[in-house]
Amino acid sequence: MKTLRLGIIGGGLMGKETASALARWCNLEDVGVNAELTAVCDLQPAVLDWFRRISSVRLFTADAAELLASPDVDAVYVAVPHHLHEELYLQVLRAGKDLLAEKPFGIDLAAARRVRDEAARLGRFVRCSSEFPFYPGPWRIFNEVRAGRCGRLIEVKAGFLHASDLDSDKPINWKRQARFCGAAGVMNDLGMHAAHLPLRLGWKPGHLYARLQKLVTERPDGKGGRAVCDTWENALLSGEFTDDAKRPVPITLEVKRVSPGDTNNWYLEIIGTEASYRFSTKEPRTLWVFRRDKEQWWQRTDLGMSPPFKVITPAIGEFGFADAFQQMLAAFAAEWAGVLGKRFGCATPDEAVATHELWTAALASNREHKVVSLTA
Repeated sequence: MKTLRLGIIGGGLMGKETASALARWCNLEDVGVNAELTAVCDLQPAVLDWFRRISSVRLFTADAAELLASPDVDAVYVAVPHHLHEELYLQVLRAGKDLLAEKPFGIDLAAARRVRDEAARLGRFVRCSSEFPFYPGPWRIFNEVRAGRCGRLIEVKAGFLHASDLDSDKPINWKRQARFCGAAGVMNDLGMHAAHLPLRLGWKPGHLYARLQKLVTERPDGKGGRAVCDTWENALLSGEFTDDAKRPVPITLEVKRVSPGDTNNWYLEIIGTEASYRFSTKEPRTLWVFRRDKEQWWQRTDLGMSPPFKVITPAIGEFGFADAFQQMLAAFAAEWAGVLGKRFGCATPDEAVATHELWTAALASNREHKVVSLTA
């Protein structure tokens, strides 16, 4: 069995989640590949010290070049602010390492395309982080739709909703500043989560209309003053794609940081003539399925612990974010090792670029107040 030796650049929240998921690798029963954390890079000594509890880590450094030169690293997970993506991703690829990138895969469309094209030129294995489709509910929906059980598609809705910006007195950080987060704002930061599964099913809109909102224009700067908050906080995209029979199907993508009552709500709704599906992380154990015969009814299924990769946790167990993140890492490792099979995989570079094409069209639509065709 192959072993994926992973390095981390950026040891913050998601770097620690990665370390935790790898430390629990024995929880996975049928992944078909081993994985371990071997190197960590962060500028803060205190952050590096946190990772010293992980016995497999052999390199602690503040120099990304040192990590990339290590023979003990096969692939690198990079979790840094968006404006640093392109530079670091290209460094990883040119150092001969494979890459698990964070969304949005570059600060804008041009950056995302350059990273994708360089990965293809160098023949590196690259995927982008998006953990929510690895819950049991979306995994079940994906298989149902792929099997053609929906009948004719009527409508698709997907979204990721936060209330994280509801408090206008919350101090500013890089995600609230366009020079770090990018002009697409919340779409850059959360949009991949909403678009990943629709794009994997081939449901990319050919045109869309977008309404974007900036609701809090300044925030405390943490130093007793105020700082400009210039990112889009809410985005609602309405578009249309064509199904296999070339029939138009409406699709709505929604990402918000100001959504009262939504601490962290990822949702998916697919409506068809024969079957329909609804899932939300507000009810992580529950999948709603619409069926019809002589009558029409919604059926609630209690999913329990039934993720794409089998785990030692019994089926009656609870599934949560940490489990979804580990499932995503398992998908990355399995595909890297060539043993993914028919299971759902991480977002590809082409899918990451496609999200930027959506956000670029959305910015133009909002600016011009009209329906916009996607960039070719």
